[in-house]
Amino acid sequence: MSVAMTGDGLPRIADWNRLLDGRVAVITGGGDGIGAGIARLFARHGALVEVAEIDQDRADRIRDEVAGAGGSIRCHAVDVTIDADVARLAEDVLAERGRVDVLVNNVGDYRPLVPFEQSTPESWQQQYDINLRHVFAVTRAFVPSMIDAHRGSIVTVHSVEGMRGYPKDPVYGAMKAAAAHFTTCLAVDLGRHGIRVNGIGTDLAQTPQVDYLTGYEDVDELWASWAPVGRVGWPEDQARVALFLASDQSAFVTGHNIPVDGGTKAGGGWLFSPREGRFVNRSRNL
Repeated sequence: MSVAMTGDGLPRIADWNRLLDGRVAVITGGGDGIGAGIARLFARHGALVEVAEIDQDRADRIRDEVAGAGGSIRCHAVDVTIDADVARLAEDVLAERGRVDVLVNNVGDYRPLVPFEQSTPESWQQQYDINLRHVFAVTRAFVPSMIDAHRGSIVTVHSVEGMRGYPKDPVYGAMKAAAAHFTTCLAVDLGRHGIRVNGIGTDLAQTPQVDYLTGYEDVDELWASWAPVGRVGWPEDQARVALFLASDQSAFVTGHNIPVDGGTKAGGGWLFSPREGRFVNRSRNL
């Protein structure tokens, strides 16, 4: 559904409250954390949300929450690192909706977190499967329908660690950097088909997967030095940027990877603490 435009090319203010009205949005890993935040916000803006979630309990929770609030949502219990599951997801969504307007590749994990000198081909493969390969597979599954429609927006949630040096796990950083560059390359390839492709580099987002608060309750005042914005991030912070990239508000934006990190990339990020003998991004005392 296109948004009505004013003479200066901007959507009417009356349309701003439902930026994705009637659009089909697939969100991988949408049962919790950043993915769930995106699912909630997209549904609030009128999207027909399709969540891919490996955990059935999480899928049920987000479905009940969004549907209970009046949103449109369906959940699919799939593992996007398995090709057969990706094929089943695409088949189910396209059979029900006939198209996909927005794809959010949100699945990712920093685990297994292994120092490089202790890493193995098996740990490299795990990092590849969870942080990069599925992005290829899921995107490939839905791009043909977007090409047919000559429209679409793809948003890949990766990490700020793919946009700066990540000393704790170079393999993880490399996978995220590859996801970011895939985003840039795909944008150039698909732009002529009316498809925009952008990425989000996350950092300091408090989620069940990454807990930035536990153990730091007694030094809350140090957020002013840990992040330029002076606070922890929340899934809603990432979701608002995903909404912008998915909607016509960013109609002339493609090929970009936006750090949604409270300023940590700009501010430096990782520091080596001689006292602790390790790299830290939230030090009480270097």
